[in-house]
Amino acid sequence: MISLKILMPRKKVAVDLKSLARTHTETAVRVLAGIMRQPKAPAAARVSAAGILFDRGWGKAVQPHAGADGEGDIRVTIRQMLGDE
Repeated sequence: MISLKILMPRKKVAVDLKSLARTHTETAVRVLAGIMRQPKAPAAARVSAAGILFDRGWGKAVQPHAGADGEGDIRVTIRQMLGDE
């Protein structure tokens, strides 16, 4: 049996797979919206579908960086430097 890797390089497969997946975008969005609107669907599935739609439509929410206590600046302490001595 001939390996699929020999016939189709990994990079080419990934590009083709991405292209193929994108052809299903409209259907996927409709399915997610349908799950979100389905009262009989489990709440977790509805929330997950809504979150995915928000992320794709509006981008993921910005995650602020904060210090150890959850507020203020992030501080980095360098205790030892190696190299040029």
